[in-house]
Amino acid sequence: MGVLRRIFGPSKEEVWKQLAEEIRADFVEGGSWKGSKVKGQVKQWIVTLDTYVVSTGKANMVFTRMRAPYVNKDGLRFKIYRRGFFSNLGKLLGMQDIEIGFSDFDDEFIIKGNNPEQIRLLFANPAVRELIQAQSSITLEVKDDEGWFGETFPEGVDELHFQVLGIIKEIDRLKALYDLFGEVLNHLCFIGSAYEDDPGVKLK
Repeated sequence: MGVLRRIFGPSKEEVWKQLAEEIRADFVEGGSWKGSKVKGQVKQWIVTLDTYVVSTGKANMVFTRMRAPYVNKDGLRFKIYRRGFFSNLGKLLGMQDIEIGFSDFDDEFIIKGNNPEQIRLLFANPAVRELIQAQSSITLEVKDDEGWFGETFPEGVDELHFQVLGIIKEIDRLKALYDLFGEVLNHLCFIGSAYEDDPGVKLK
């Protein structure tokens, strides 16, 4: 066991338990069908960190995700991810993104959404931009419920959702993600795009 730990580093469970202790969250042990998770709280919002598996038929891909349901006041939707070859190709094909007026940030990220004015107000927050830039890989978006096989939300409730391929075991990165969720949710309230109400959704 000691040799494996030296080769692969601490396990996900070790790191996530430490994370739960440091951010005063709950570590929930996994079972036969579900992996372990961390459930933290920012004001009224419950922020859940877990993993899920997508099967391609030939292989299984594991993703780390973070989710937080909230009451969406104005229906704002956005999606942000790092630029790359395929995102640049999409722009050439007419999939224009929203520029927020900070050149270093606009150069690094693609942002799409349904309300450019509100999105610029959200990303005018320097702490939001800094926490996003600290993530080496990121897809952060506001989603509706997760469909037939996932969570179903009440009317007016959406989900702040992060995901990335692989299992994140860097505790500083995970803590930064929790900080990012708190900063985004608080600032969505500040700009009038969210309520601080309890959304009444408990993620499984």
